Amino acid sequence: MSTSVVTGGAGFLGSHLCDYLVAQGHRVICVDNLETGSLENIEHLKGPEFSFVYQDVVDGIWIDEPVDYVFHLASPASPIDYLRLPLQTLKVGSHGTANALGLAKWKRARFLISSTSEVYGDPQVHPQPETYWGNVNPIGPRGVYDEAKRYAEALTMAYHKQQGVNTAIARIFNTYGPRMRKNDGRASVTFLNQAIEGKPLTVFGDGSQTRSMCYVDDLIRGLYLLATSDEHLPVNIGNPGHELTMKELAEACIRVAGSSSTIVYEALPTDDPLVRRPDITRARAILGWEPEIDLDEGLRRWMRSLGHTPVG
Repeated sequence: MSTSVVTGGAGFLGSHLCDYLVAQGHRVICVDNLETGSLENIEHLKGPEFSFVYQDVVDGIWIDEPVDYVFHLASPASPIDYLRLPLQTLKVGSHGTANALGLAKWKRARFLISSTSEVYGDPQVHPQPETYWGNVNPIGPRGVYDEAKRYAEALTMAYHKQQGVNTAIARIFNTYGPRMRKNDGRASVTFLNQAIEGKPLTVFGDGSQTRSMCYVDDLIRGLYLLATSDEHLPVNIGNPGHELTMKELAEACIRVAGSSSTIVYEALPTDDPLVRRPDITRARAILGWEPEIDLDEGLRRWMRSLGHTPVG
C-alpha cells in the first residue's frame, strides 16, 4: 500500500484528492491548518487508511512513517481568501512549499505541487500553453497569489535539478464542484447559490471575460495521472472545451437550477484576467488525460450534492 501526504487535504480540491487516493488503495495523511479547509470535507474518511494531522505547513511538516507521494495543495486559492490573507499566501507558497519539498526529499517521495493558471496572469497568448511565461503584475492585489505560485514552481524545479527530488507541477485551471465554500467568492459557487436562492447573479464587468470550467472529478483524475507519471515539467490540467463568458456561466447556473434569477453587473476587479483557457496538448500526450464531464452535467451533480434537484 502506497502512503500519500496531502497538504491542504481538508480543502475543496484536497478533500476530493484524499477520496480518490483512498479509493485507489493509498493510505492518506491529510495535513491542514483549517484556515480555508473544513473537517466536514473529510469526516467521512475514517479508518486505518486515513489520518488527519492539524498542522500549518509554514511551520514545518512532521511525518514519522514512510511516504511515497507528497501532494502539496495547501494555499488560499480564491481571491476573497488570498486578499484577506496576503502574507499567509506568500508564506505558504514559499516556506510551506520548501517544507513540503523537504519532506519529499527526506522520504524519497514523488512530489506534486498544485500550481495554477494564474501564473499566466492576464494572458497575451490564448489559449495558454505551458511554454508561455505569463503577464503578471507582481505588486497588484492578485500578485500575492500569482507570485507565490510562480515562486513555488521555481523552488520545485530547483529541488528537482539540484537536490534530485522527483517532482511534478500541475497548473490547475478553473475547477468547480461539491465542497466549494458558499462564501468562497469564485464565480461558479457564487452563481450557483444565487440561482438556487432566486437572488440576482452578480457578474463583474460586462460579463465578457472568459474562464474554462473543469469539473472536480476530472481535475483530480488528472492530478493522479500526473503524480504517477515520470513527467517533471509543468502540465496544464483544465477543460479547454468549456471556455465561456461569465455571462454564459451565470446563464448556465440559472438554467440548471430552473431559477427565475436575473443578472446584475458590478465593477470589474483590478487585474482580473480577461481570458483563460488551457492548451492541454501535453496532458493528452503525456497522461492520456481528457476531461469527460460537460458543464451542465457537472452543475447538476453539484446541485444534487447540495440537496437540490436540477432541471434536465
